[in-house]
Amino acid sequence: MELLVPNQSDLGCPVTQCLSMIGGKWKPVILFLVMNGVNRFGAMQRAAPGCTKQMLTKQLREMEADGLLHREIFAEIPPRVEYSLTEKGRSLLPVIQAMRDWGEANA
Repeated sequence: MELLVPNQSDLGCPVTQCLSMIGGKWKPVILFLVMNGVNRFGAMQRAAPGCTKQMLTKQLREMEADGLLHREIFAEIPPRVEYSLTEKGRSLLPVIQAMRDWGEANA
């Protein structure tokens, strides 16, 4: 296996590219929640009580822009918004599952 050492401005590094999309405290948590059926804003906020509304909104928007999440707005009163994983987002499930397994083994 070849060891790639990224330089400061190289987003071509695969690890840097991955972390640019799922790095931070809340993005892996959000992916984990959505993969387990928690797909509405209020439910996500209750499941991650340390995450502020502003931060959750920011992270969801970034993940949608990166093509990891799909946001669907239902024309109801009150409006309902649900998030789902895109194909690109589903491709991260083994990574998220490995993080979960590691966390359980090392808690």
